[in-house]
Amino acid sequence: MPNYLTVHEKPEAQIEYLLTAFGGWADAAESATTTLKYLQRRLQARKFAEIDPEEFFDFTQTRPYSLRTKDGLRRIQWPANEFAYSVGSDQTKGIMFFLGVEPNLRWRTFSRTIAELAQECGVKTVVHVGTLLDAVPHTREVSLTGTATNPDLRRIMEGSSIRASNYQGPTGISSAVLEACANLGMGCASLWGHTAHYLQAAPNYRVSYTLAEMLNKLLGLSLDLGELSTAARTFDEEVANAVTRDEQLSSYVKKLEDQYDESAAAGEIPDPAEVVKDLERFLRSERRQPGDQQF
Repeated sequence: MPNYLTVHEKPEAQIEYLLTAFGGWADAAESATTTLKYLQRRLQARKFAEIDPEEFFDFTQTRPYSLRTKDGLRRIQWPANEFAYSVGSDQTKGIMFFLGVEPNLRWRTFSRTIAELAQECGVKTVVHVGTLLDAVPHTREVSLTGTATNPDLRRIMEGSSIRASNYQGPTGISSAVLEACANLGMGCASLWGHTAHYLQAAPNYRVSYTLAEMLNKLLGLSLDLGELSTAARTFDEEVANAVTRDEQLSSYVKKLEDQYDESAAAGEIPDPAEVVKDLERFLRSERRQPGDQQF
C-alpha cells in the first residue's frame, strides 16, 4: 500500500458503486459536492481512508486554509481527498464515496490510487458527479448530460433524456480517474448538472436535488430527498426575487429563455459560447441610450 494512502478500516461488505466528486471547476455552484455530502449524510456513510496531499499538490497553487479554532488557536486545513462508505440494511452491498480536490501533480498515480482501492473493495461501477456553468436559464428544468458503459445505467439515462456530451478538449482529473478505473475492468459513468452561468449563489440546491433524484434512480436507492427538495424551492424563490429586482438581468434571462426554447423545439443543443456572445451583444444594445454613438 502506498505511504500516501491511509486506510483506517476496510469496508466489511461488498461495495458495488463508487461515487466521486471533485471541488473546483468541475463543481459549479458547489452543486456536485453538495449532492454527495447529502447522500453520505442520509446513508450514514463513515470515513475509512484518505490520500495525503503532500505528494500531489503544489501548495503555492492550491493553498491550504488557515483556520481559527474556538479556543483561539490556529489550525491549517490541507486539501482533503477522503473516502467513506455506507452499507445497506442487509449488510451485503454498499456504496463508496470519494470527495476530493483536483491535484496539481502526478495525476496518473493519484487516479491509479483511487482505482486500486476501489478494486480492492469490490467496486463494479464508478459514477462521477459533476456540475458545470452553462448558458441555460434557471427558469427551465435542470439540464443533465452523462454517459455510462453499464447497459442498465445507460438505459436509465436514455429513458430520462440524458444525452452524452460531444465535448473534446482539455479535461479534468475526473476523466483520468474514470480511465484508471476502466483499465482495471470497472464500469464507468458520468453525470453532469448544468447550472445557469449568471447565478453567483452557491450551493445551487436546485441542481443538487436534480442530481440526487437521478442517482436515486441509477443506484436503485429509495432515499427521502424532502430536505433537499425544500432547499431547492427556497433557492428558486430567492433567485426569482433577485432577478425581478434587476431589470437588466431580467432582460438577459428573457432573451436566454427564448433562445433555449427555440433550440429545444428544434431538438438542438445550443453552443454555450455562442449563446453567451449573442446575449452579451444583446445586453450592450440594451445599455445604449438614444443618441449614443455606436462603434
